Amino acid sequence: MSSADLFVKINSLPEDVRKQVTDLIEFLIARRPPVKEGGGPPRKKPVAGSLKGKIWIADDLDEPLDDFKEYME
Repeated sequence: MSSADLFVKINSLPEDVRKQVTDLIEFLIARRPPVKEGGGPPRKKPVAGSLKGKIWIADDLDEPLDDFKEYME
C-alpha cells in the first residue's frame, strides 16, 4: 500500500477515528527502538556493577611464572 493510498483511507475516516489512528501511530513510533546510523540493532547501555562477582584476579598474579624460572636466574 502506498503512502497516497493510506492518506486517502485515513482522510475518509470520521474525525474521532482519525484521532485514534494518530494516537496509535504516535504510540508505535514511541515504542520503536532508535536505529543506529550503521543500521544495526541499538546497543544496550552498560550497567555499572553488572559483572560484580564474575571477574576475579588470582592472589599470585604478581608471582613469577615457573616456566620462566631458568631465564630469571
